[in-house]
Amino acid sequence: MHILVLHRVPDSFVHYAENIDHDEHSVTYVSVGERMATLPADVPARRIERPGTGDTAAEVLDAVRGLPKPDRVIALSEYDLLPAARVREALGVPGDHEKDVLPARDKVVMKSAVARAGLRAPRFAPLPEAFTEGADSVAWKGATVLKPLAGASSEGVRTFSTVAEALEAMGGQEHATDREGFEIEEFVEGPIIHVDGLVVGGELVTVQASRYVGTCLGYAEGRPMGSMQIDTSPEVVGWTRDCLRAVGITDGPFHLEGIETTEGLVFMEVGARFGGADVVDSFELATGVHLPSAQVRLLLDGEGALPSARVPAPHERFGWFVVPGHTLGATYCRVDGVADFRDDPIVRRWVQRAPDEPIKETITYADTDVPLAGVLGPAPAPVLERFLTDLFASVRVEPAPAPT
Repeated sequence: MHILVLHRVPDSFVHYAENIDHDEHSVTYVSVGERMATLPADVPARRIERPGTGDTAAEVLDAVRGLPKPDRVIALSEYDLLPAARVREALGVPGDHEKDVLPARDKVVMKSAVARAGLRAPRFAPLPEAFTEGADSVAWKGATVLKPLAGASSEGVRTFSTVAEALEAMGGQEHATDREGFEIEEFVEGPIIHVDGLVVGGELVTVQASRYVGTCLGYAEGRPMGSMQIDTSPEVVGWTRDCLRAVGITDGPFHLEGIETTEGLVFMEVGARFGGADVVDSFELATGVHLPSAQVRLLLDGEGALPSARVPAPHERFGWFVVPGHTLGATYCRVDGVADFRDDPIVRRWVQRAPDEPIKETITYADTDVPLAGVLGPAPAPVLERFLTDLFASVRVEPAPAPT
């Protein structure tokens, strides 16, 4: 089989070498230069560098021109799902095409599908439509969220007190070309959960719910965040199944977010991918399923290659945390206020940057690129939540001078 991989997620995370028989298959990896070093080492494969400055799908198609038509196109990063669909379509490769991927990438298409299925979602409007027709045309008037249609990691997300304020903020001429890529939606108050798992043939194979401490938007603005696993109730399982069916996610891992309200769960968004930060490690610790490996094996070998999942006991929950550094305006930092936490018995992994180790100045959840991150457990959910809450109240991150 000829396999084309749009490479972005490091092999240390995906385990390509363990999940693809590189002797049996002809494998081509296409990657940008800065990520070439994160490709699987010591396996027979073709490695092609693309510029990384233009349209991803166009660059990949140019990179593989003249090569045998692939039988499978693999993409694991959220940023590559739509380009991979366009590559499949252009080359006539089976698998998800653009129409299949859009409901799990474009937030207007996504929430429209969920609403048609009778599930509650925040009211929303495409920004160009709301801007043209005015604030009075929008179905809500209060707190409003401005979101990129295909954004990730809450980049570009902003909140406003009213619809009118959101439209005013995007009203300048400098935003004229940006509006096509945004939507607005009503802000729904409540704790946010994420549900992760694996679906095969439209049926849930394994599923685990978690509740955030902090939020993705707060993290984008410079505040810590994390989550701890909670009971996955029958209500959550049924809601998850309905959400996945609404947007057409039938095979592979998923990362679903919702808002807990007194009237029940409200859909927030869903991705046909595994979650970021240390969601994958926490999920594997709880269930025994490594989601990136499962995704690759499902694509290549089918359902029979998947491992069986276990259901963790209430005292066997896991969690994770990450403390951002991208808003510091510095390449180096100093972390304080953590002495009472790093040796706690529930700390399973603690990754802390030393003052002479650089951090990324762009938003990231990667352990090795942020001031502080870690994995917790096993422990009951209340113990994990208390640890996260106390840590976030205590930790301090400040710029540090560059080493001499």
